[in-house]
Amino acid sequence: MAAIGKRGTVTEAAGFDPEADAQKLRGAMKGAGTDEAVIIDVLAHRTIAQRQRIKEAFKQAVGKDLADELSSELSGNFRSVVLGLLMLAPVYDAYELRTAMKGAGTEEACLIDILASRSNPEIQTINAAYKKQYGNNLEEDVCGDTSGMFQRVLVSLLTAGRDESESVNEALVSQDAKEIYEAGEARWGTDEVKFLTVLCVRNKKHLLRVFEEYQKISGKDIEESIKREMSGCLEDVFLAIVKCIRNKHAFFAERLYKSMKGLGTTDSVLIRIMVSRAEIDMLDIKAQFLKMYGKSLHSFIKGDTSGDYRKILLELCGGE
Repeated sequence: MAAIGKRGTVTEAAGFDPEADAQKLRGAMKGAGTDEAVIIDVLAHRTIAQRQRIKEAFKQAVGKDLADELSSELSGNFRSVVLGLLMLAPVYDAYELRTAMKGAGTEEACLIDILASRSNPEIQTINAAYKKQYGNNLEEDVCGDTSGMFQRVLVSLLTAGRDESESVNEALVSQDAKEIYEAGEARWGTDEVKFLTVLCVRNKKHLLRVFEEYQKISGKDIEESIKREMSGCLEDVFLAIVKCIRNKHAFFAERLYKSMKGLGTTDSVLIRIMVSRAEIDMLDIKAQFLKMYGKSLHSFIKGDTSGDYRKILLELCGGE
């Protein structure tokens, strides 16, 4: 358990007492108004596993579901963060994917963020959680909501079939780099299937070598070529895959930066990353953020959010 959270800002609370925490939360919701400070103090400083035990203790003591109670007491972005924290990681990812596809329009960024950055075992558990929660097959829902080559890339990622070994075949590296070049920069039009076959199937070490070889053959960085050859969601998903292969923490740091930069804040992106990475690698994402942008993630959140929403995000961020 400790190994999972070792690069996270949220770690196991010492002297953990789920019954006492459940009573604290109950007290915070009693009477007129809600004591948000107590909710932040408890939920932002417990691991996912500890929060599950608090949920059980609450149900036992009160006979009601903690998430339902908090949902009716809270609102807006603060509620979104709190409810996200109460979910198991694959359930939260499944919920986010479902929300991104429900109703009019699709939040393609959510599909890309999650599917391009998760490992094979993580995608398998997301598929299972989605089926259990919603009774639907995730792949079928994605197919019903997307189209064309973008859909094919997402379906490939959903199969959780990427080679996760560390083997590098130099002959195949040269062949892959050459074929991607010939499928894009070297021809009129683009053979996107070739990009899919290489980027969605090969292992990380192999792909890093392919990117080096590609640079030698084409004189361009693979990201630059993707931007030239593709557009829209297809460009976004291929870029996300390349960035996650190169440096997943930098990918999340950039997503956080862009969610807060410019006019308004893309709260859905900010919340999703802060909730889903707090216990996994938030320390690394913070370090990368500071390196890339010269300012701390903490200071960005402070300047771009307000109220209880800001307070809980700052706790998940874990200080400067």
